[in-house]
Amino acid sequence: MREATFDFESRNISSMSETEDHIFITGLARAGTTILLNAIYKSNIFASITYADMPFVLAPNLWSKITFKNKDLKLKERAHGDGIKVSTDSPEAFEEVFWKTFAEEDYEELEEKFRVYVGNILRKYKKGRYLSKNNQNIKRVELINSIFSNSKILIPFREPIQHAYSLLTQHKKFIDIAKNDKFTSKYMKWIGHTEFGPNYIPIHNQNLNFYDDLEINHWIEQWYLTYSNAFQSYKNKDNFHFISYEKICLNKDYWFQIQKLVKLEKPYDFEFRESKKDTPCNIDTELKEKAMSLYFYLNALELI
Repeated sequence: MREATFDFESRNISSMSETEDHIFITGLARAGTTILLNAIYKSNIFASITYADMPFVLAPNLWSKITFKNKDLKLKERAHGDGIKVSTDSPEAFEEVFWKTFAEEDYEELEEKFRVYVGNILRKYKKGRYLSKNNQNIKRVELINSIFSNSKILIPFREPIQHAYSLLTQHKKFIDIAKNDKFTSKYMKWIGHTEFGPNYIPIHNQNLNFYDDLEINHWIEQWYLTYSNAFQSYKNKDNFHFISYEKICLNKDYWFQIQKLVKLEKPYDFEFRESKKDTPCNIDTELKEKAMSLYFYLNALELI
């Protein structure tokens, strides 16, 4: 069904856009990827899949012709309970549906279809640049970069203990929700949301020291493996940029640097709020030291 709607949608749409200067935001969930997405999307120069495109996210133009025109623009807090409010006009990480549908294609076919997919979204929203937030893309960001080599890849990161605790909290929360709400579990699985909750699949799942995903050390290890691997792989690529969650929340100049980086010609303010919680004490000392050392190194990197 998904593939059929995509094929119907794409019959007369060019795969090319005037520019390939797109933005791809990716990293571990709870790193500030959504708030960064919302902040950049506010510029109104990017196209992105929104809640209004559900459930036919592979056919946004077709869906817009057959769905009701009236939108629910009232902001409501999302299910995470983290203070981020969304409406039908809000962008979200529905791009993973594309990858779930076509991931088994050979490279040339996959490249062409992803270009067409991005072209579909640009056409619907009459924009020249695509803005993506997909945490799962951290696994395939090199592939995306090979398709859109002129794009910028933004990899938000967060203080590892706070980040791990946030992931653990959401993991337990959505497991509990799924016990009484089967729809939520099925919905998250359908959109490819496996970062935490009942459908959780670790980004790194081999040769771990901490397998228990109900303990914070598992999530700290996932943080360390994800960001150490990303840094070693992409540290010499000029279009890859590690974005500090703490800096963006506490330093307004840092946000203006990001706007310059992604070529926003008219700078604007955006409210970022740092979230800090009391964290458990049962943290492996060696693991914490490794993670914090990497965090301080990433945090010291120049953005521009």
